Amino acid sequence: MSSTNHYPFYEPAELLDLAALSLQDLARHCRTSPQWVIEHVQTGVIRYDNEDAGSPAQITAEQWRFSSQTLVRARRIAQLEHSFDADPQLAALTTDLIEEVHQLRRQLKALKR
Repeated sequence: MSSTNHYPFYEPAELLDLAALSLQDLARHCRTSPQWVIEHVQTGVIRYDNEDAGSPAQITAEQWRFSSQTLVRARRIAQLEHSFDADPQLAALTTDLIEEVHQLRRQLKALKR
């Protein structure tokens, strides 16, 4: 059993279909409040995926749409914040590093084939 199975934020998440999640959906799937999502978007820790739909001032929080990849990121950040009382920026940095390690492991595995 690998050591990554002990921490829920290390486990690979199942990506959903291409349908975009609303603010309410993302909050529910992360087991957080919509306000938590809004605060993390405002600080740049999480990004909504319809940023190219117009200027940010024209898009309300209720119009934000999030991809399944953003869901995976947000869930990891929420878990790190909850489990370790981590600062949102630190949780985001840790999530970035986790994602990079996963990507490097996939590349290494592909090279070994």
